[in-house]
Amino acid sequence: MAPSKFNAQILLGKWMFAIHNVRKNGVSTNLLIGLVTAWLLLFANAELWALVWKLVFSTDEINWLLAASLPVLVFAWVFTVLSLLSWGRLAKPLLCLVLISAAFASYFMNAYGIVIDYTMFTNVVETDVGEVSELLNWKLFLWVAMVGGLPVCLIGQVPLRRKPWTKALASRLIALSISLVTLSGIVLSQYQSYASLLRNNREIRLILVPTNLFAAGHGYLKRQLATPKTLTVIGADAVVNRQGAVRKPKLLVLAVGETARSANFSLNGYSRDTNPELQKRNVISFSNVSSCGTATAVSLPCMFLDVGKDEYKDGLAKSREGLLDVLQRAGISVMWTDNNSGCKGVCDRVPNRKVVPSADPQLCTSDECKDGVLLAEMEDFIKRQAGDAVLVLHYKGSHGPAYYKRYPSKFRKFEPVCETNELDKCKQQEVVNAYDNSILYTDYVTSGLIDILASNTKFDTALMYVSDHGESLGEGGLYLHGLPYAMAPDEQTKVPLVLWMSDSLAKSEGLNVDCLRSQENSPLSHDNLFHTVLGMMDVQTSSYRSALDLTTPCKVPRG
Repeated sequence: MAPSKFNAQILLGKWMFAIHNVRKNGVSTNLLIGLVTAWLLLFANAELWALVWKLVFSTDEINWLLAASLPVLVFAWVFTVLSLLSWGRLAKPLLCLVLISAAFASYFMNAYGIVIDYTMFTNVVETDVGEVSELLNWKLFLWVAMVGGLPVCLIGQVPLRRKPWTKALASRLIALSISLVTLSGIVLSQYQSYASLLRNNREIRLILVPTNLFAAGHGYLKRQLATPKTLTVIGADAVVNRQGAVRKPKLLVLAVGETARSANFSLNGYSRDTNPELQKRNVISFSNVSSCGTATAVSLPCMFLDVGKDEYKDGLAKSREGLLDVLQRAGISVMWTDNNSGCKGVCDRVPNRKVVPSADPQLCTSDECKDGVLLAEMEDFIKRQAGDAVLVLHYKGSHGPAYYKRYPSKFRKFEPVCETNELDKCKQQEVVNAYDNSILYTDYVTSGLIDILASNTKFDTALMYVSDHGESLGEGGLYLHGLPYAMAPDEQTKVPLVLWMSDSLAKSEGLNVDCLRSQENSPLSHDNLFHTVLGMMDVQTSSYRSALDLTTPCKVPRG
């Protein structure tokens, strides 16, 4: 027998014996944690290594000690965190859960350029089946199977060595001590370098898997538990004050857009004609409006509360009354009609309904409806009204990544389009084309709502369209939305705000329309919505702040 063949057989035999021995005798928990840590660092942290190596090696004078110590530091940190969480019989289930979660997180971070913080965690918790299904594809399942499923299967085949609890505790403390000493030694010896790296690049902690998942989950739970359980009443003194005048009842429609960014509205200077219909309807478009957040789970409840962006906390809409509660208390008929993933607590205490897929066979599939169904929804609402009313219509809008599903085929004006949820597979222009077609359809729907209001003679009517947040379409390698606000580009935080009023309402309110147009470039935000709506509906309450009512500077005394 040839020596090389003989050596190969010996090595194979030793390998098979080692596997048999491991399966028979098991592995220690410390070793398993170390192996899982190594696996996560190798296969679930591509975004982290791409960023830190770019930062370390982009300087003229490379700090080789920093470069060499980074993998060791990250390993020690992740090992420490997993060691503190993995105890006894719960160790294997927890590590398996971490591996699967890390696989999902790393895929979406790689594919869309997102980061994981408590806001993104909130989005995951509060999403619906329809939104989840649009993110699924074979590449995701393959990635999760390889990065998460494969090690989980291996862990399932290997038993853990059982030790008396005293020895197990001692072994764990020794491993933790070594890890902590390693961490301390590296940080102390390279303190200035690490302090500078982490201080100037805070996104590092948001892309380190799996500790970003733990931090995000902790942040979410902390905010949920901190939310008061009792309902805080707002505007208890709210009444409609018409100053004794005899006028028509008012009807205001709040069209809440989804994922529409100001930069792609031709009303705001975009080179493509994405708003041909609204352009014909004498609307006022405010082009410098900032959102409260970068995701629906934050922006939607925040814009309907009186606290503003700076004071908003997750879950607050479920424990604090908002705009719709105040309007209803003042005697105004309120309705929330949803064609999206819910109102996030905003409409819990007022009449609300969700559009059902059977509403219109031409505009609906078994999963969802195009926003055109909201035209019929509004007509039905108007027929039932006699007095002042506010109708909120929550659009499906431009929800991604499947922008191509958001509009009927006849609105496919900009081509070619990206027809997959794997946006990184498409050319950026194809992504933009599909997105712009969705904005074009939003323009059509919103204009149709205005036409219905304009033809109505029973009410003084107005419509306000505002999106919840914007969207990244590949700029800088970023897709979708949800970045921490401090890191988010304008594409995710600048949103359109469009106002239309009937002549009779402008006259009855004493509003100078030319004055409003002169404010089109003024800095505004979601903070203005609460107070502007109260002002337009003549609601008098101590919760109203005229300084945040965007119509206040343009009101003339009514005779």
